[in-house]
Amino acid sequence: MRFGLFVPQGWRFDLVGIDPARHWDVMSDLVRYADGEPGWESVWVYDHFHTTPQPSEEATHEAWTLMSAFGAVTSRVRLGQMCTCMSYRNPVYLAKVAATVDHVSGGRVEMGIGAGWYEHEWRAYGYGFPEARDRLGMLREGVRIFRQAWTTGTATLDGRYYQVDGAIVRPLPLQTARSGIPLWIAGGGEKVTLRIAAEHADYTNFDGTLEGFTHKSELLRGHCEDLGRDVEEITRSANYNIIVGSTEAEVRERLGWYEAQIAKTLGEGAAAEYARRVKAGLTGTPEQIVERLGQLGAAGMAYAITYFPEAAYDRSGIELFAREVIPALA
Repeated sequence: MRFGLFVPQGWRFDLVGIDPARHWDVMSDLVRYADGEPGWESVWVYDHFHTTPQPSEEATHEAWTLMSAFGAVTSRVRLGQMCTCMSYRNPVYLAKVAATVDHVSGGRVEMGIGAGWYEHEWRAYGYGFPEARDRLGMLREGVRIFRQAWTTGTATLDGRYYQVDGAIVRPLPLQTARSGIPLWIAGGGEKVTLRIAAEHADYTNFDGTLEGFTHKSELLRGHCEDLGRDVEEITRSANYNIIVGSTEAEVRERLGWYEAQIAKTLGEGAAAEYARRVKAGLTGTPEQIVERLGQLGAAGMAYAITYFPEAAYDRSGIELFAREVIPALA
């Protein structure tokens, strides 16, 4: 099993109480830590502009700006977004951005891409909020533009949603000389998203529960069979909230701290619900988490992208996970 690490960027109220002038120091220190710890293969951010579960004036740093910055201060760890919303940026422009970041990072970019869902952001930024079928149509056309741009250096498409005519994307990504920028199709939509993944994805990212992961995997397999593709060519991944402690008492202590931290901004009721969602992820001692991830691994989950809610304030949980969980599953 392979492991990625989310870096706090504010979207989940995970930089609250830290002076915004220090946010970059906090993020870059964590990225440098991951770069020096071989167990972490990749670092990740979310592609969002406003906080969740409710918009606020708390800072949320932009994903692709961070990609370039992370690339400049690291040398090994790979760089991903979970996941870029296709319609927030013109896709051929995004292909150009990704190619540039690939050069800045020495060929370490992962392209996480999806149809988008956060309605408040869409409307606030003037994108409207198209029906799901249209957002998925944009995803499908955008992926076609990516592949064309990154392999030929130009893109032309007279699509329903996007029209590009000889757009030049040079230099090609460094990874073009290998197998190209890895494409992660995120989302578990059963009829369309998984079909797009079966056609184009190097990686998928969907439901991380054992039951949900197994179900989505079988649907992905069916789409691959229809298209004549081997499903084993696609690495399946999922995202996990992690609260880990050496003992169950320490786990409870960490959960209590987190709920109190979130309550500073969201209030006690919303904080309790937020903490419940985190607890529903992977919460427990290293041994308990290894057992649960081992079951998921047996079902085909090969890449866990982990989110530690306290990462900006306390790295000890991350270090415990790297020391006792990753070696047991890597």
